[in-house]
Amino acid sequence: MEFATGLDRKFARFGDGLSVHDGTVIEGYASLFGTKDQGGDIVEKGAYAASLKALASSGRRVKMLWQHDTAQPIGTWDDVREDAKGLWVRGRLLDDVARGREAASLIEAGAIDGLSIGYRTVKATKDGKGQRLLKELELWEVSLVTFPMLPSARVAAKGETPESDQTLRELAAAFEDARQELART
Repeated sequence: MEFATGLDRKFARFGDGLSVHDGTVIEGYASLFGTKDQGGDIVEKGAYAASLKALASSGRRVKMLWQHDTAQPIGTWDDVREDAKGLWVRGRLLDDVARGREAASLIEAGAIDGLSIGYRTVKATKDGKGQRLLKELELWEVSLVTFPMLPSARVAAKGETPESDQTLRELAAAFEDARQELART
């Protein structure tokens, strides 16, 4: 989705392996390579490499925001890296920030389980199926969100399994379809 700021956003539920520890530490996948999202885009392996290198060399970090609101940082991503599966993140919700405490409670209760990446597309191509292949992205932020675009990535509290919320994934897909339809009009 393209915004007036030139910043794209991709919604993703936290993937298998993302967990919440001690109510504030979260880790897992914010983006999965080779997986088509509901917008028809596929992030290719290596898409974040140049951006992550530039951030590290300048001493900057990917921001952790609440619902893409730049006025609401809720924590810090301490480790953001690519591996064979996708973009892996590990960070801390700040419990001395009101929204950080609220986010931790909402995650624990299962009310929030989505991630969305905010980025600028540097290089992309289209395949023969009309899908956009994202080859290089400038990553700006990873947000906790209510309705993600990529159902295969999600956040889970301890003891929760990704398969336990198929209904929520379907609901998120329906909301995203409606949002996209409204954006076209």
